[in-house]
Amino acid sequence: MSEEDSELERLKARRLAEMQKNISTKQEPEPTSTTKEIITENPRDHVVKILGFRGLEVLENAESQFPTETKMIVDKLSELIKTGEINESLDGGKLLSLFRSVGLNVRMATKINVEQDGKFVSLSDKFSNKSSGDE
Repeated sequence: MSEEDSELERLKARRLAEMQKNISTKQEPEPTSTTKEIITENPRDHVVKILGFRGLEVLENAESQFPTETKMIVDKLSELIKTGEINESLDGGKLLSLFRSVGLNVRMATKINVEQDGKFVSLSDKFSNKSSGDE
C-alpha cells in the first residue's frame, strides 16, 4: 500500500503543478489588438513624427518649462493629426508661435554667430576677444 500511496502523492503533486500553471497563464491576459494599440498610442510620439527643423527642441523646452500645459497641447495636436486636420510638418517656428499664441512664452536659448577671419564665432566670443585685445 505504501507504493500506491507514494504513486498517489506523485499524481497529486503533478496535478497540482498543472493547475498552478493553468492559473498563472489565465491571470496574464493576452494582449488583444486594442490593447496593443493603446500601449503604442502615445500622443507625444504622434506629434514628434511630424516635427520639422528644431521642432523637437521647442517641444522639449516647452515640456520642461510648462509640463501640464504642454501635455494638454500635445494631446490636442495628436487628435488633430489623427483626424487629418494637420497634415503638414511643424517646424520649430510654427510650434513656438503656437505656444505663444495660447499664452505660453517658451524661452529658447539664443546664440548669435558672426563671421570672423572666415570662421563663425559666437558674438560673445568676438566681444571678449576685442576687449582683451584693446588692453
